Amino acid sequence: MAKAGKTIFVCQECGYESPKWMGQCICGAWNTFVEEKVLPVKESDARRRSPEKKAKAMPLKDVRSGEHIRLDTGINELNRVLGGGLVQGSLTLISGEPGIGKSTLIIQAAAKIAKTIGRVLYVSGEESEEQIKLRADRVCKDGVEELFLLAETNMEEVMDAVEQLKPAFLIIDSIQTMYSGELESAPGSVSQVRACANLLMRAGKGLDIPVFIVAHVTKSGDLAGPKIIEHLVDCVLNFTGERNQELRILRSYKNRFGTTSEIGAFEMAEDGLLEVENLSGSFLEGLEDGAEGAMATAVYEGTRPLLLEIQALTAPSNAGFPRRTSLGIDATRLNMILAVLERKAGISLQGQDVYVNIVGGLRPEGTSTDLAAALAIYSAYKGIGSCARTLAIGEIGLTGELRSVRNSDKIIREAVRMGFTRIFLPVKNAVKSADIAKDIELIPVGNLRDAIRKFTE
Repeated sequence: MAKAGKTIFVCQECGYESPKWMGQCICGAWNTFVEEKVLPVKESDARRRSPEKKAKAMPLKDVRSGEHIRLDTGINELNRVLGGGLVQGSLTLISGEPGIGKSTLIIQAAAKIAKTIGRVLYVSGEESEEQIKLRADRVCKDGVEELFLLAETNMEEVMDAVEQLKPAFLIIDSIQTMYSGELESAPGSVSQVRACANLLMRAGKGLDIPVFIVAHVTKSGDLAGPKIIEHLVDCVLNFTGERNQELRILRSYKNRFGTTSEIGAFEMAEDGLLEVENLSGSFLEGLEDGAEGAMATAVYEGTRPLLLEIQALTAPSNAGFPRRTSLGIDATRLNMILAVLERKAGISLQGQDVYVNIVGGLRPEGTSTDLAAALAIYSAYKGIGSCARTLAIGEIGLTGELRSVRNSDKIIREAVRMGFTRIFLPVKNAVKSADIAKDIELIPVGNLRDAIRKFTE
């Protein structure tokens, strides 16, 4: 351990401490070390490290377990992503690009909680009370009577306000602007972020207050600051969307009290964020019958199926190396699909630039969109129009076979509700779902070549 008064270098990604500057950290990150000064240990800290009473382990069978008490945020899409609501004493970290709507979502949830549950404390280190009031007047209809604002960056002052007010919900906007007076480093540094996060964790767990923490993001869209803050919190949310579109997607990357497969959909309007109930309809509203290079597909996110539109475009390449560009689909996955198309389906795309896009800006996880992407590329390359009432799901293997996808029965029911008449799907899924496909035609396919043949019939 470094002596007090000396200088150490701390990695901003993982928090690793080094006595000298390093170009690459042990975590693999480059140029992430910042210089910090080691402060002397206080007597109170020394006593806390050497307690008079020894810690005693407890058998697992003696530990009491029970249901977590959740607070209704008043926003169903936010409750869905959180796993049913805010857990008392939990820490939730939310990130997103500037202007995407993080503060709007939080102030709307704060007003609803203040109306139904109790006092809410909104601590802002970036905006004044007047700026927050202007936003609240625009997006909050009621519930602001129990919503308290505090423009402060000193964590000791914030903790004093929390002890006096005893709120039912605490918001910190943002953690990078907060600092502890016990440290000499600047706000946003590794030591300051770590110290402030620890103070918030002790306050949330000790007073049983759910805490919402806003965090900045880097140019690549990742959370700024040390990774240790992601380990401290109970839930990590990411708010994404395109600036030129109204749709916003809220996704959970970590959740100790629920699943990470749920997503929440919102629409940015003049009076705030509105919940999107028919998400599949918003993704498919531009799908046209007979369009070349367009194909409908579906993914299963959390507890609901989502129907999407995949668009593809091929064009002769003017360079020696054809371009492979994808939005919403992993680039490595796209290269694999193109390789299978060439070797197993006999389609030569070596001299073609290929562009693939999932309409709406969604980046679905899983492989159920493989078949639709392959058929969209084939449709664009051959100039064949596709039917707007046809949907394709299935994972493509390296041998060209189609593997089954999960929850195909629920996807079929959603496709029927949305008015689709045909579904291309793997044989195993077609056999299992034959009894529920009364209002839709199931087209079972065993491999990619078979799917292309039936697609062109």
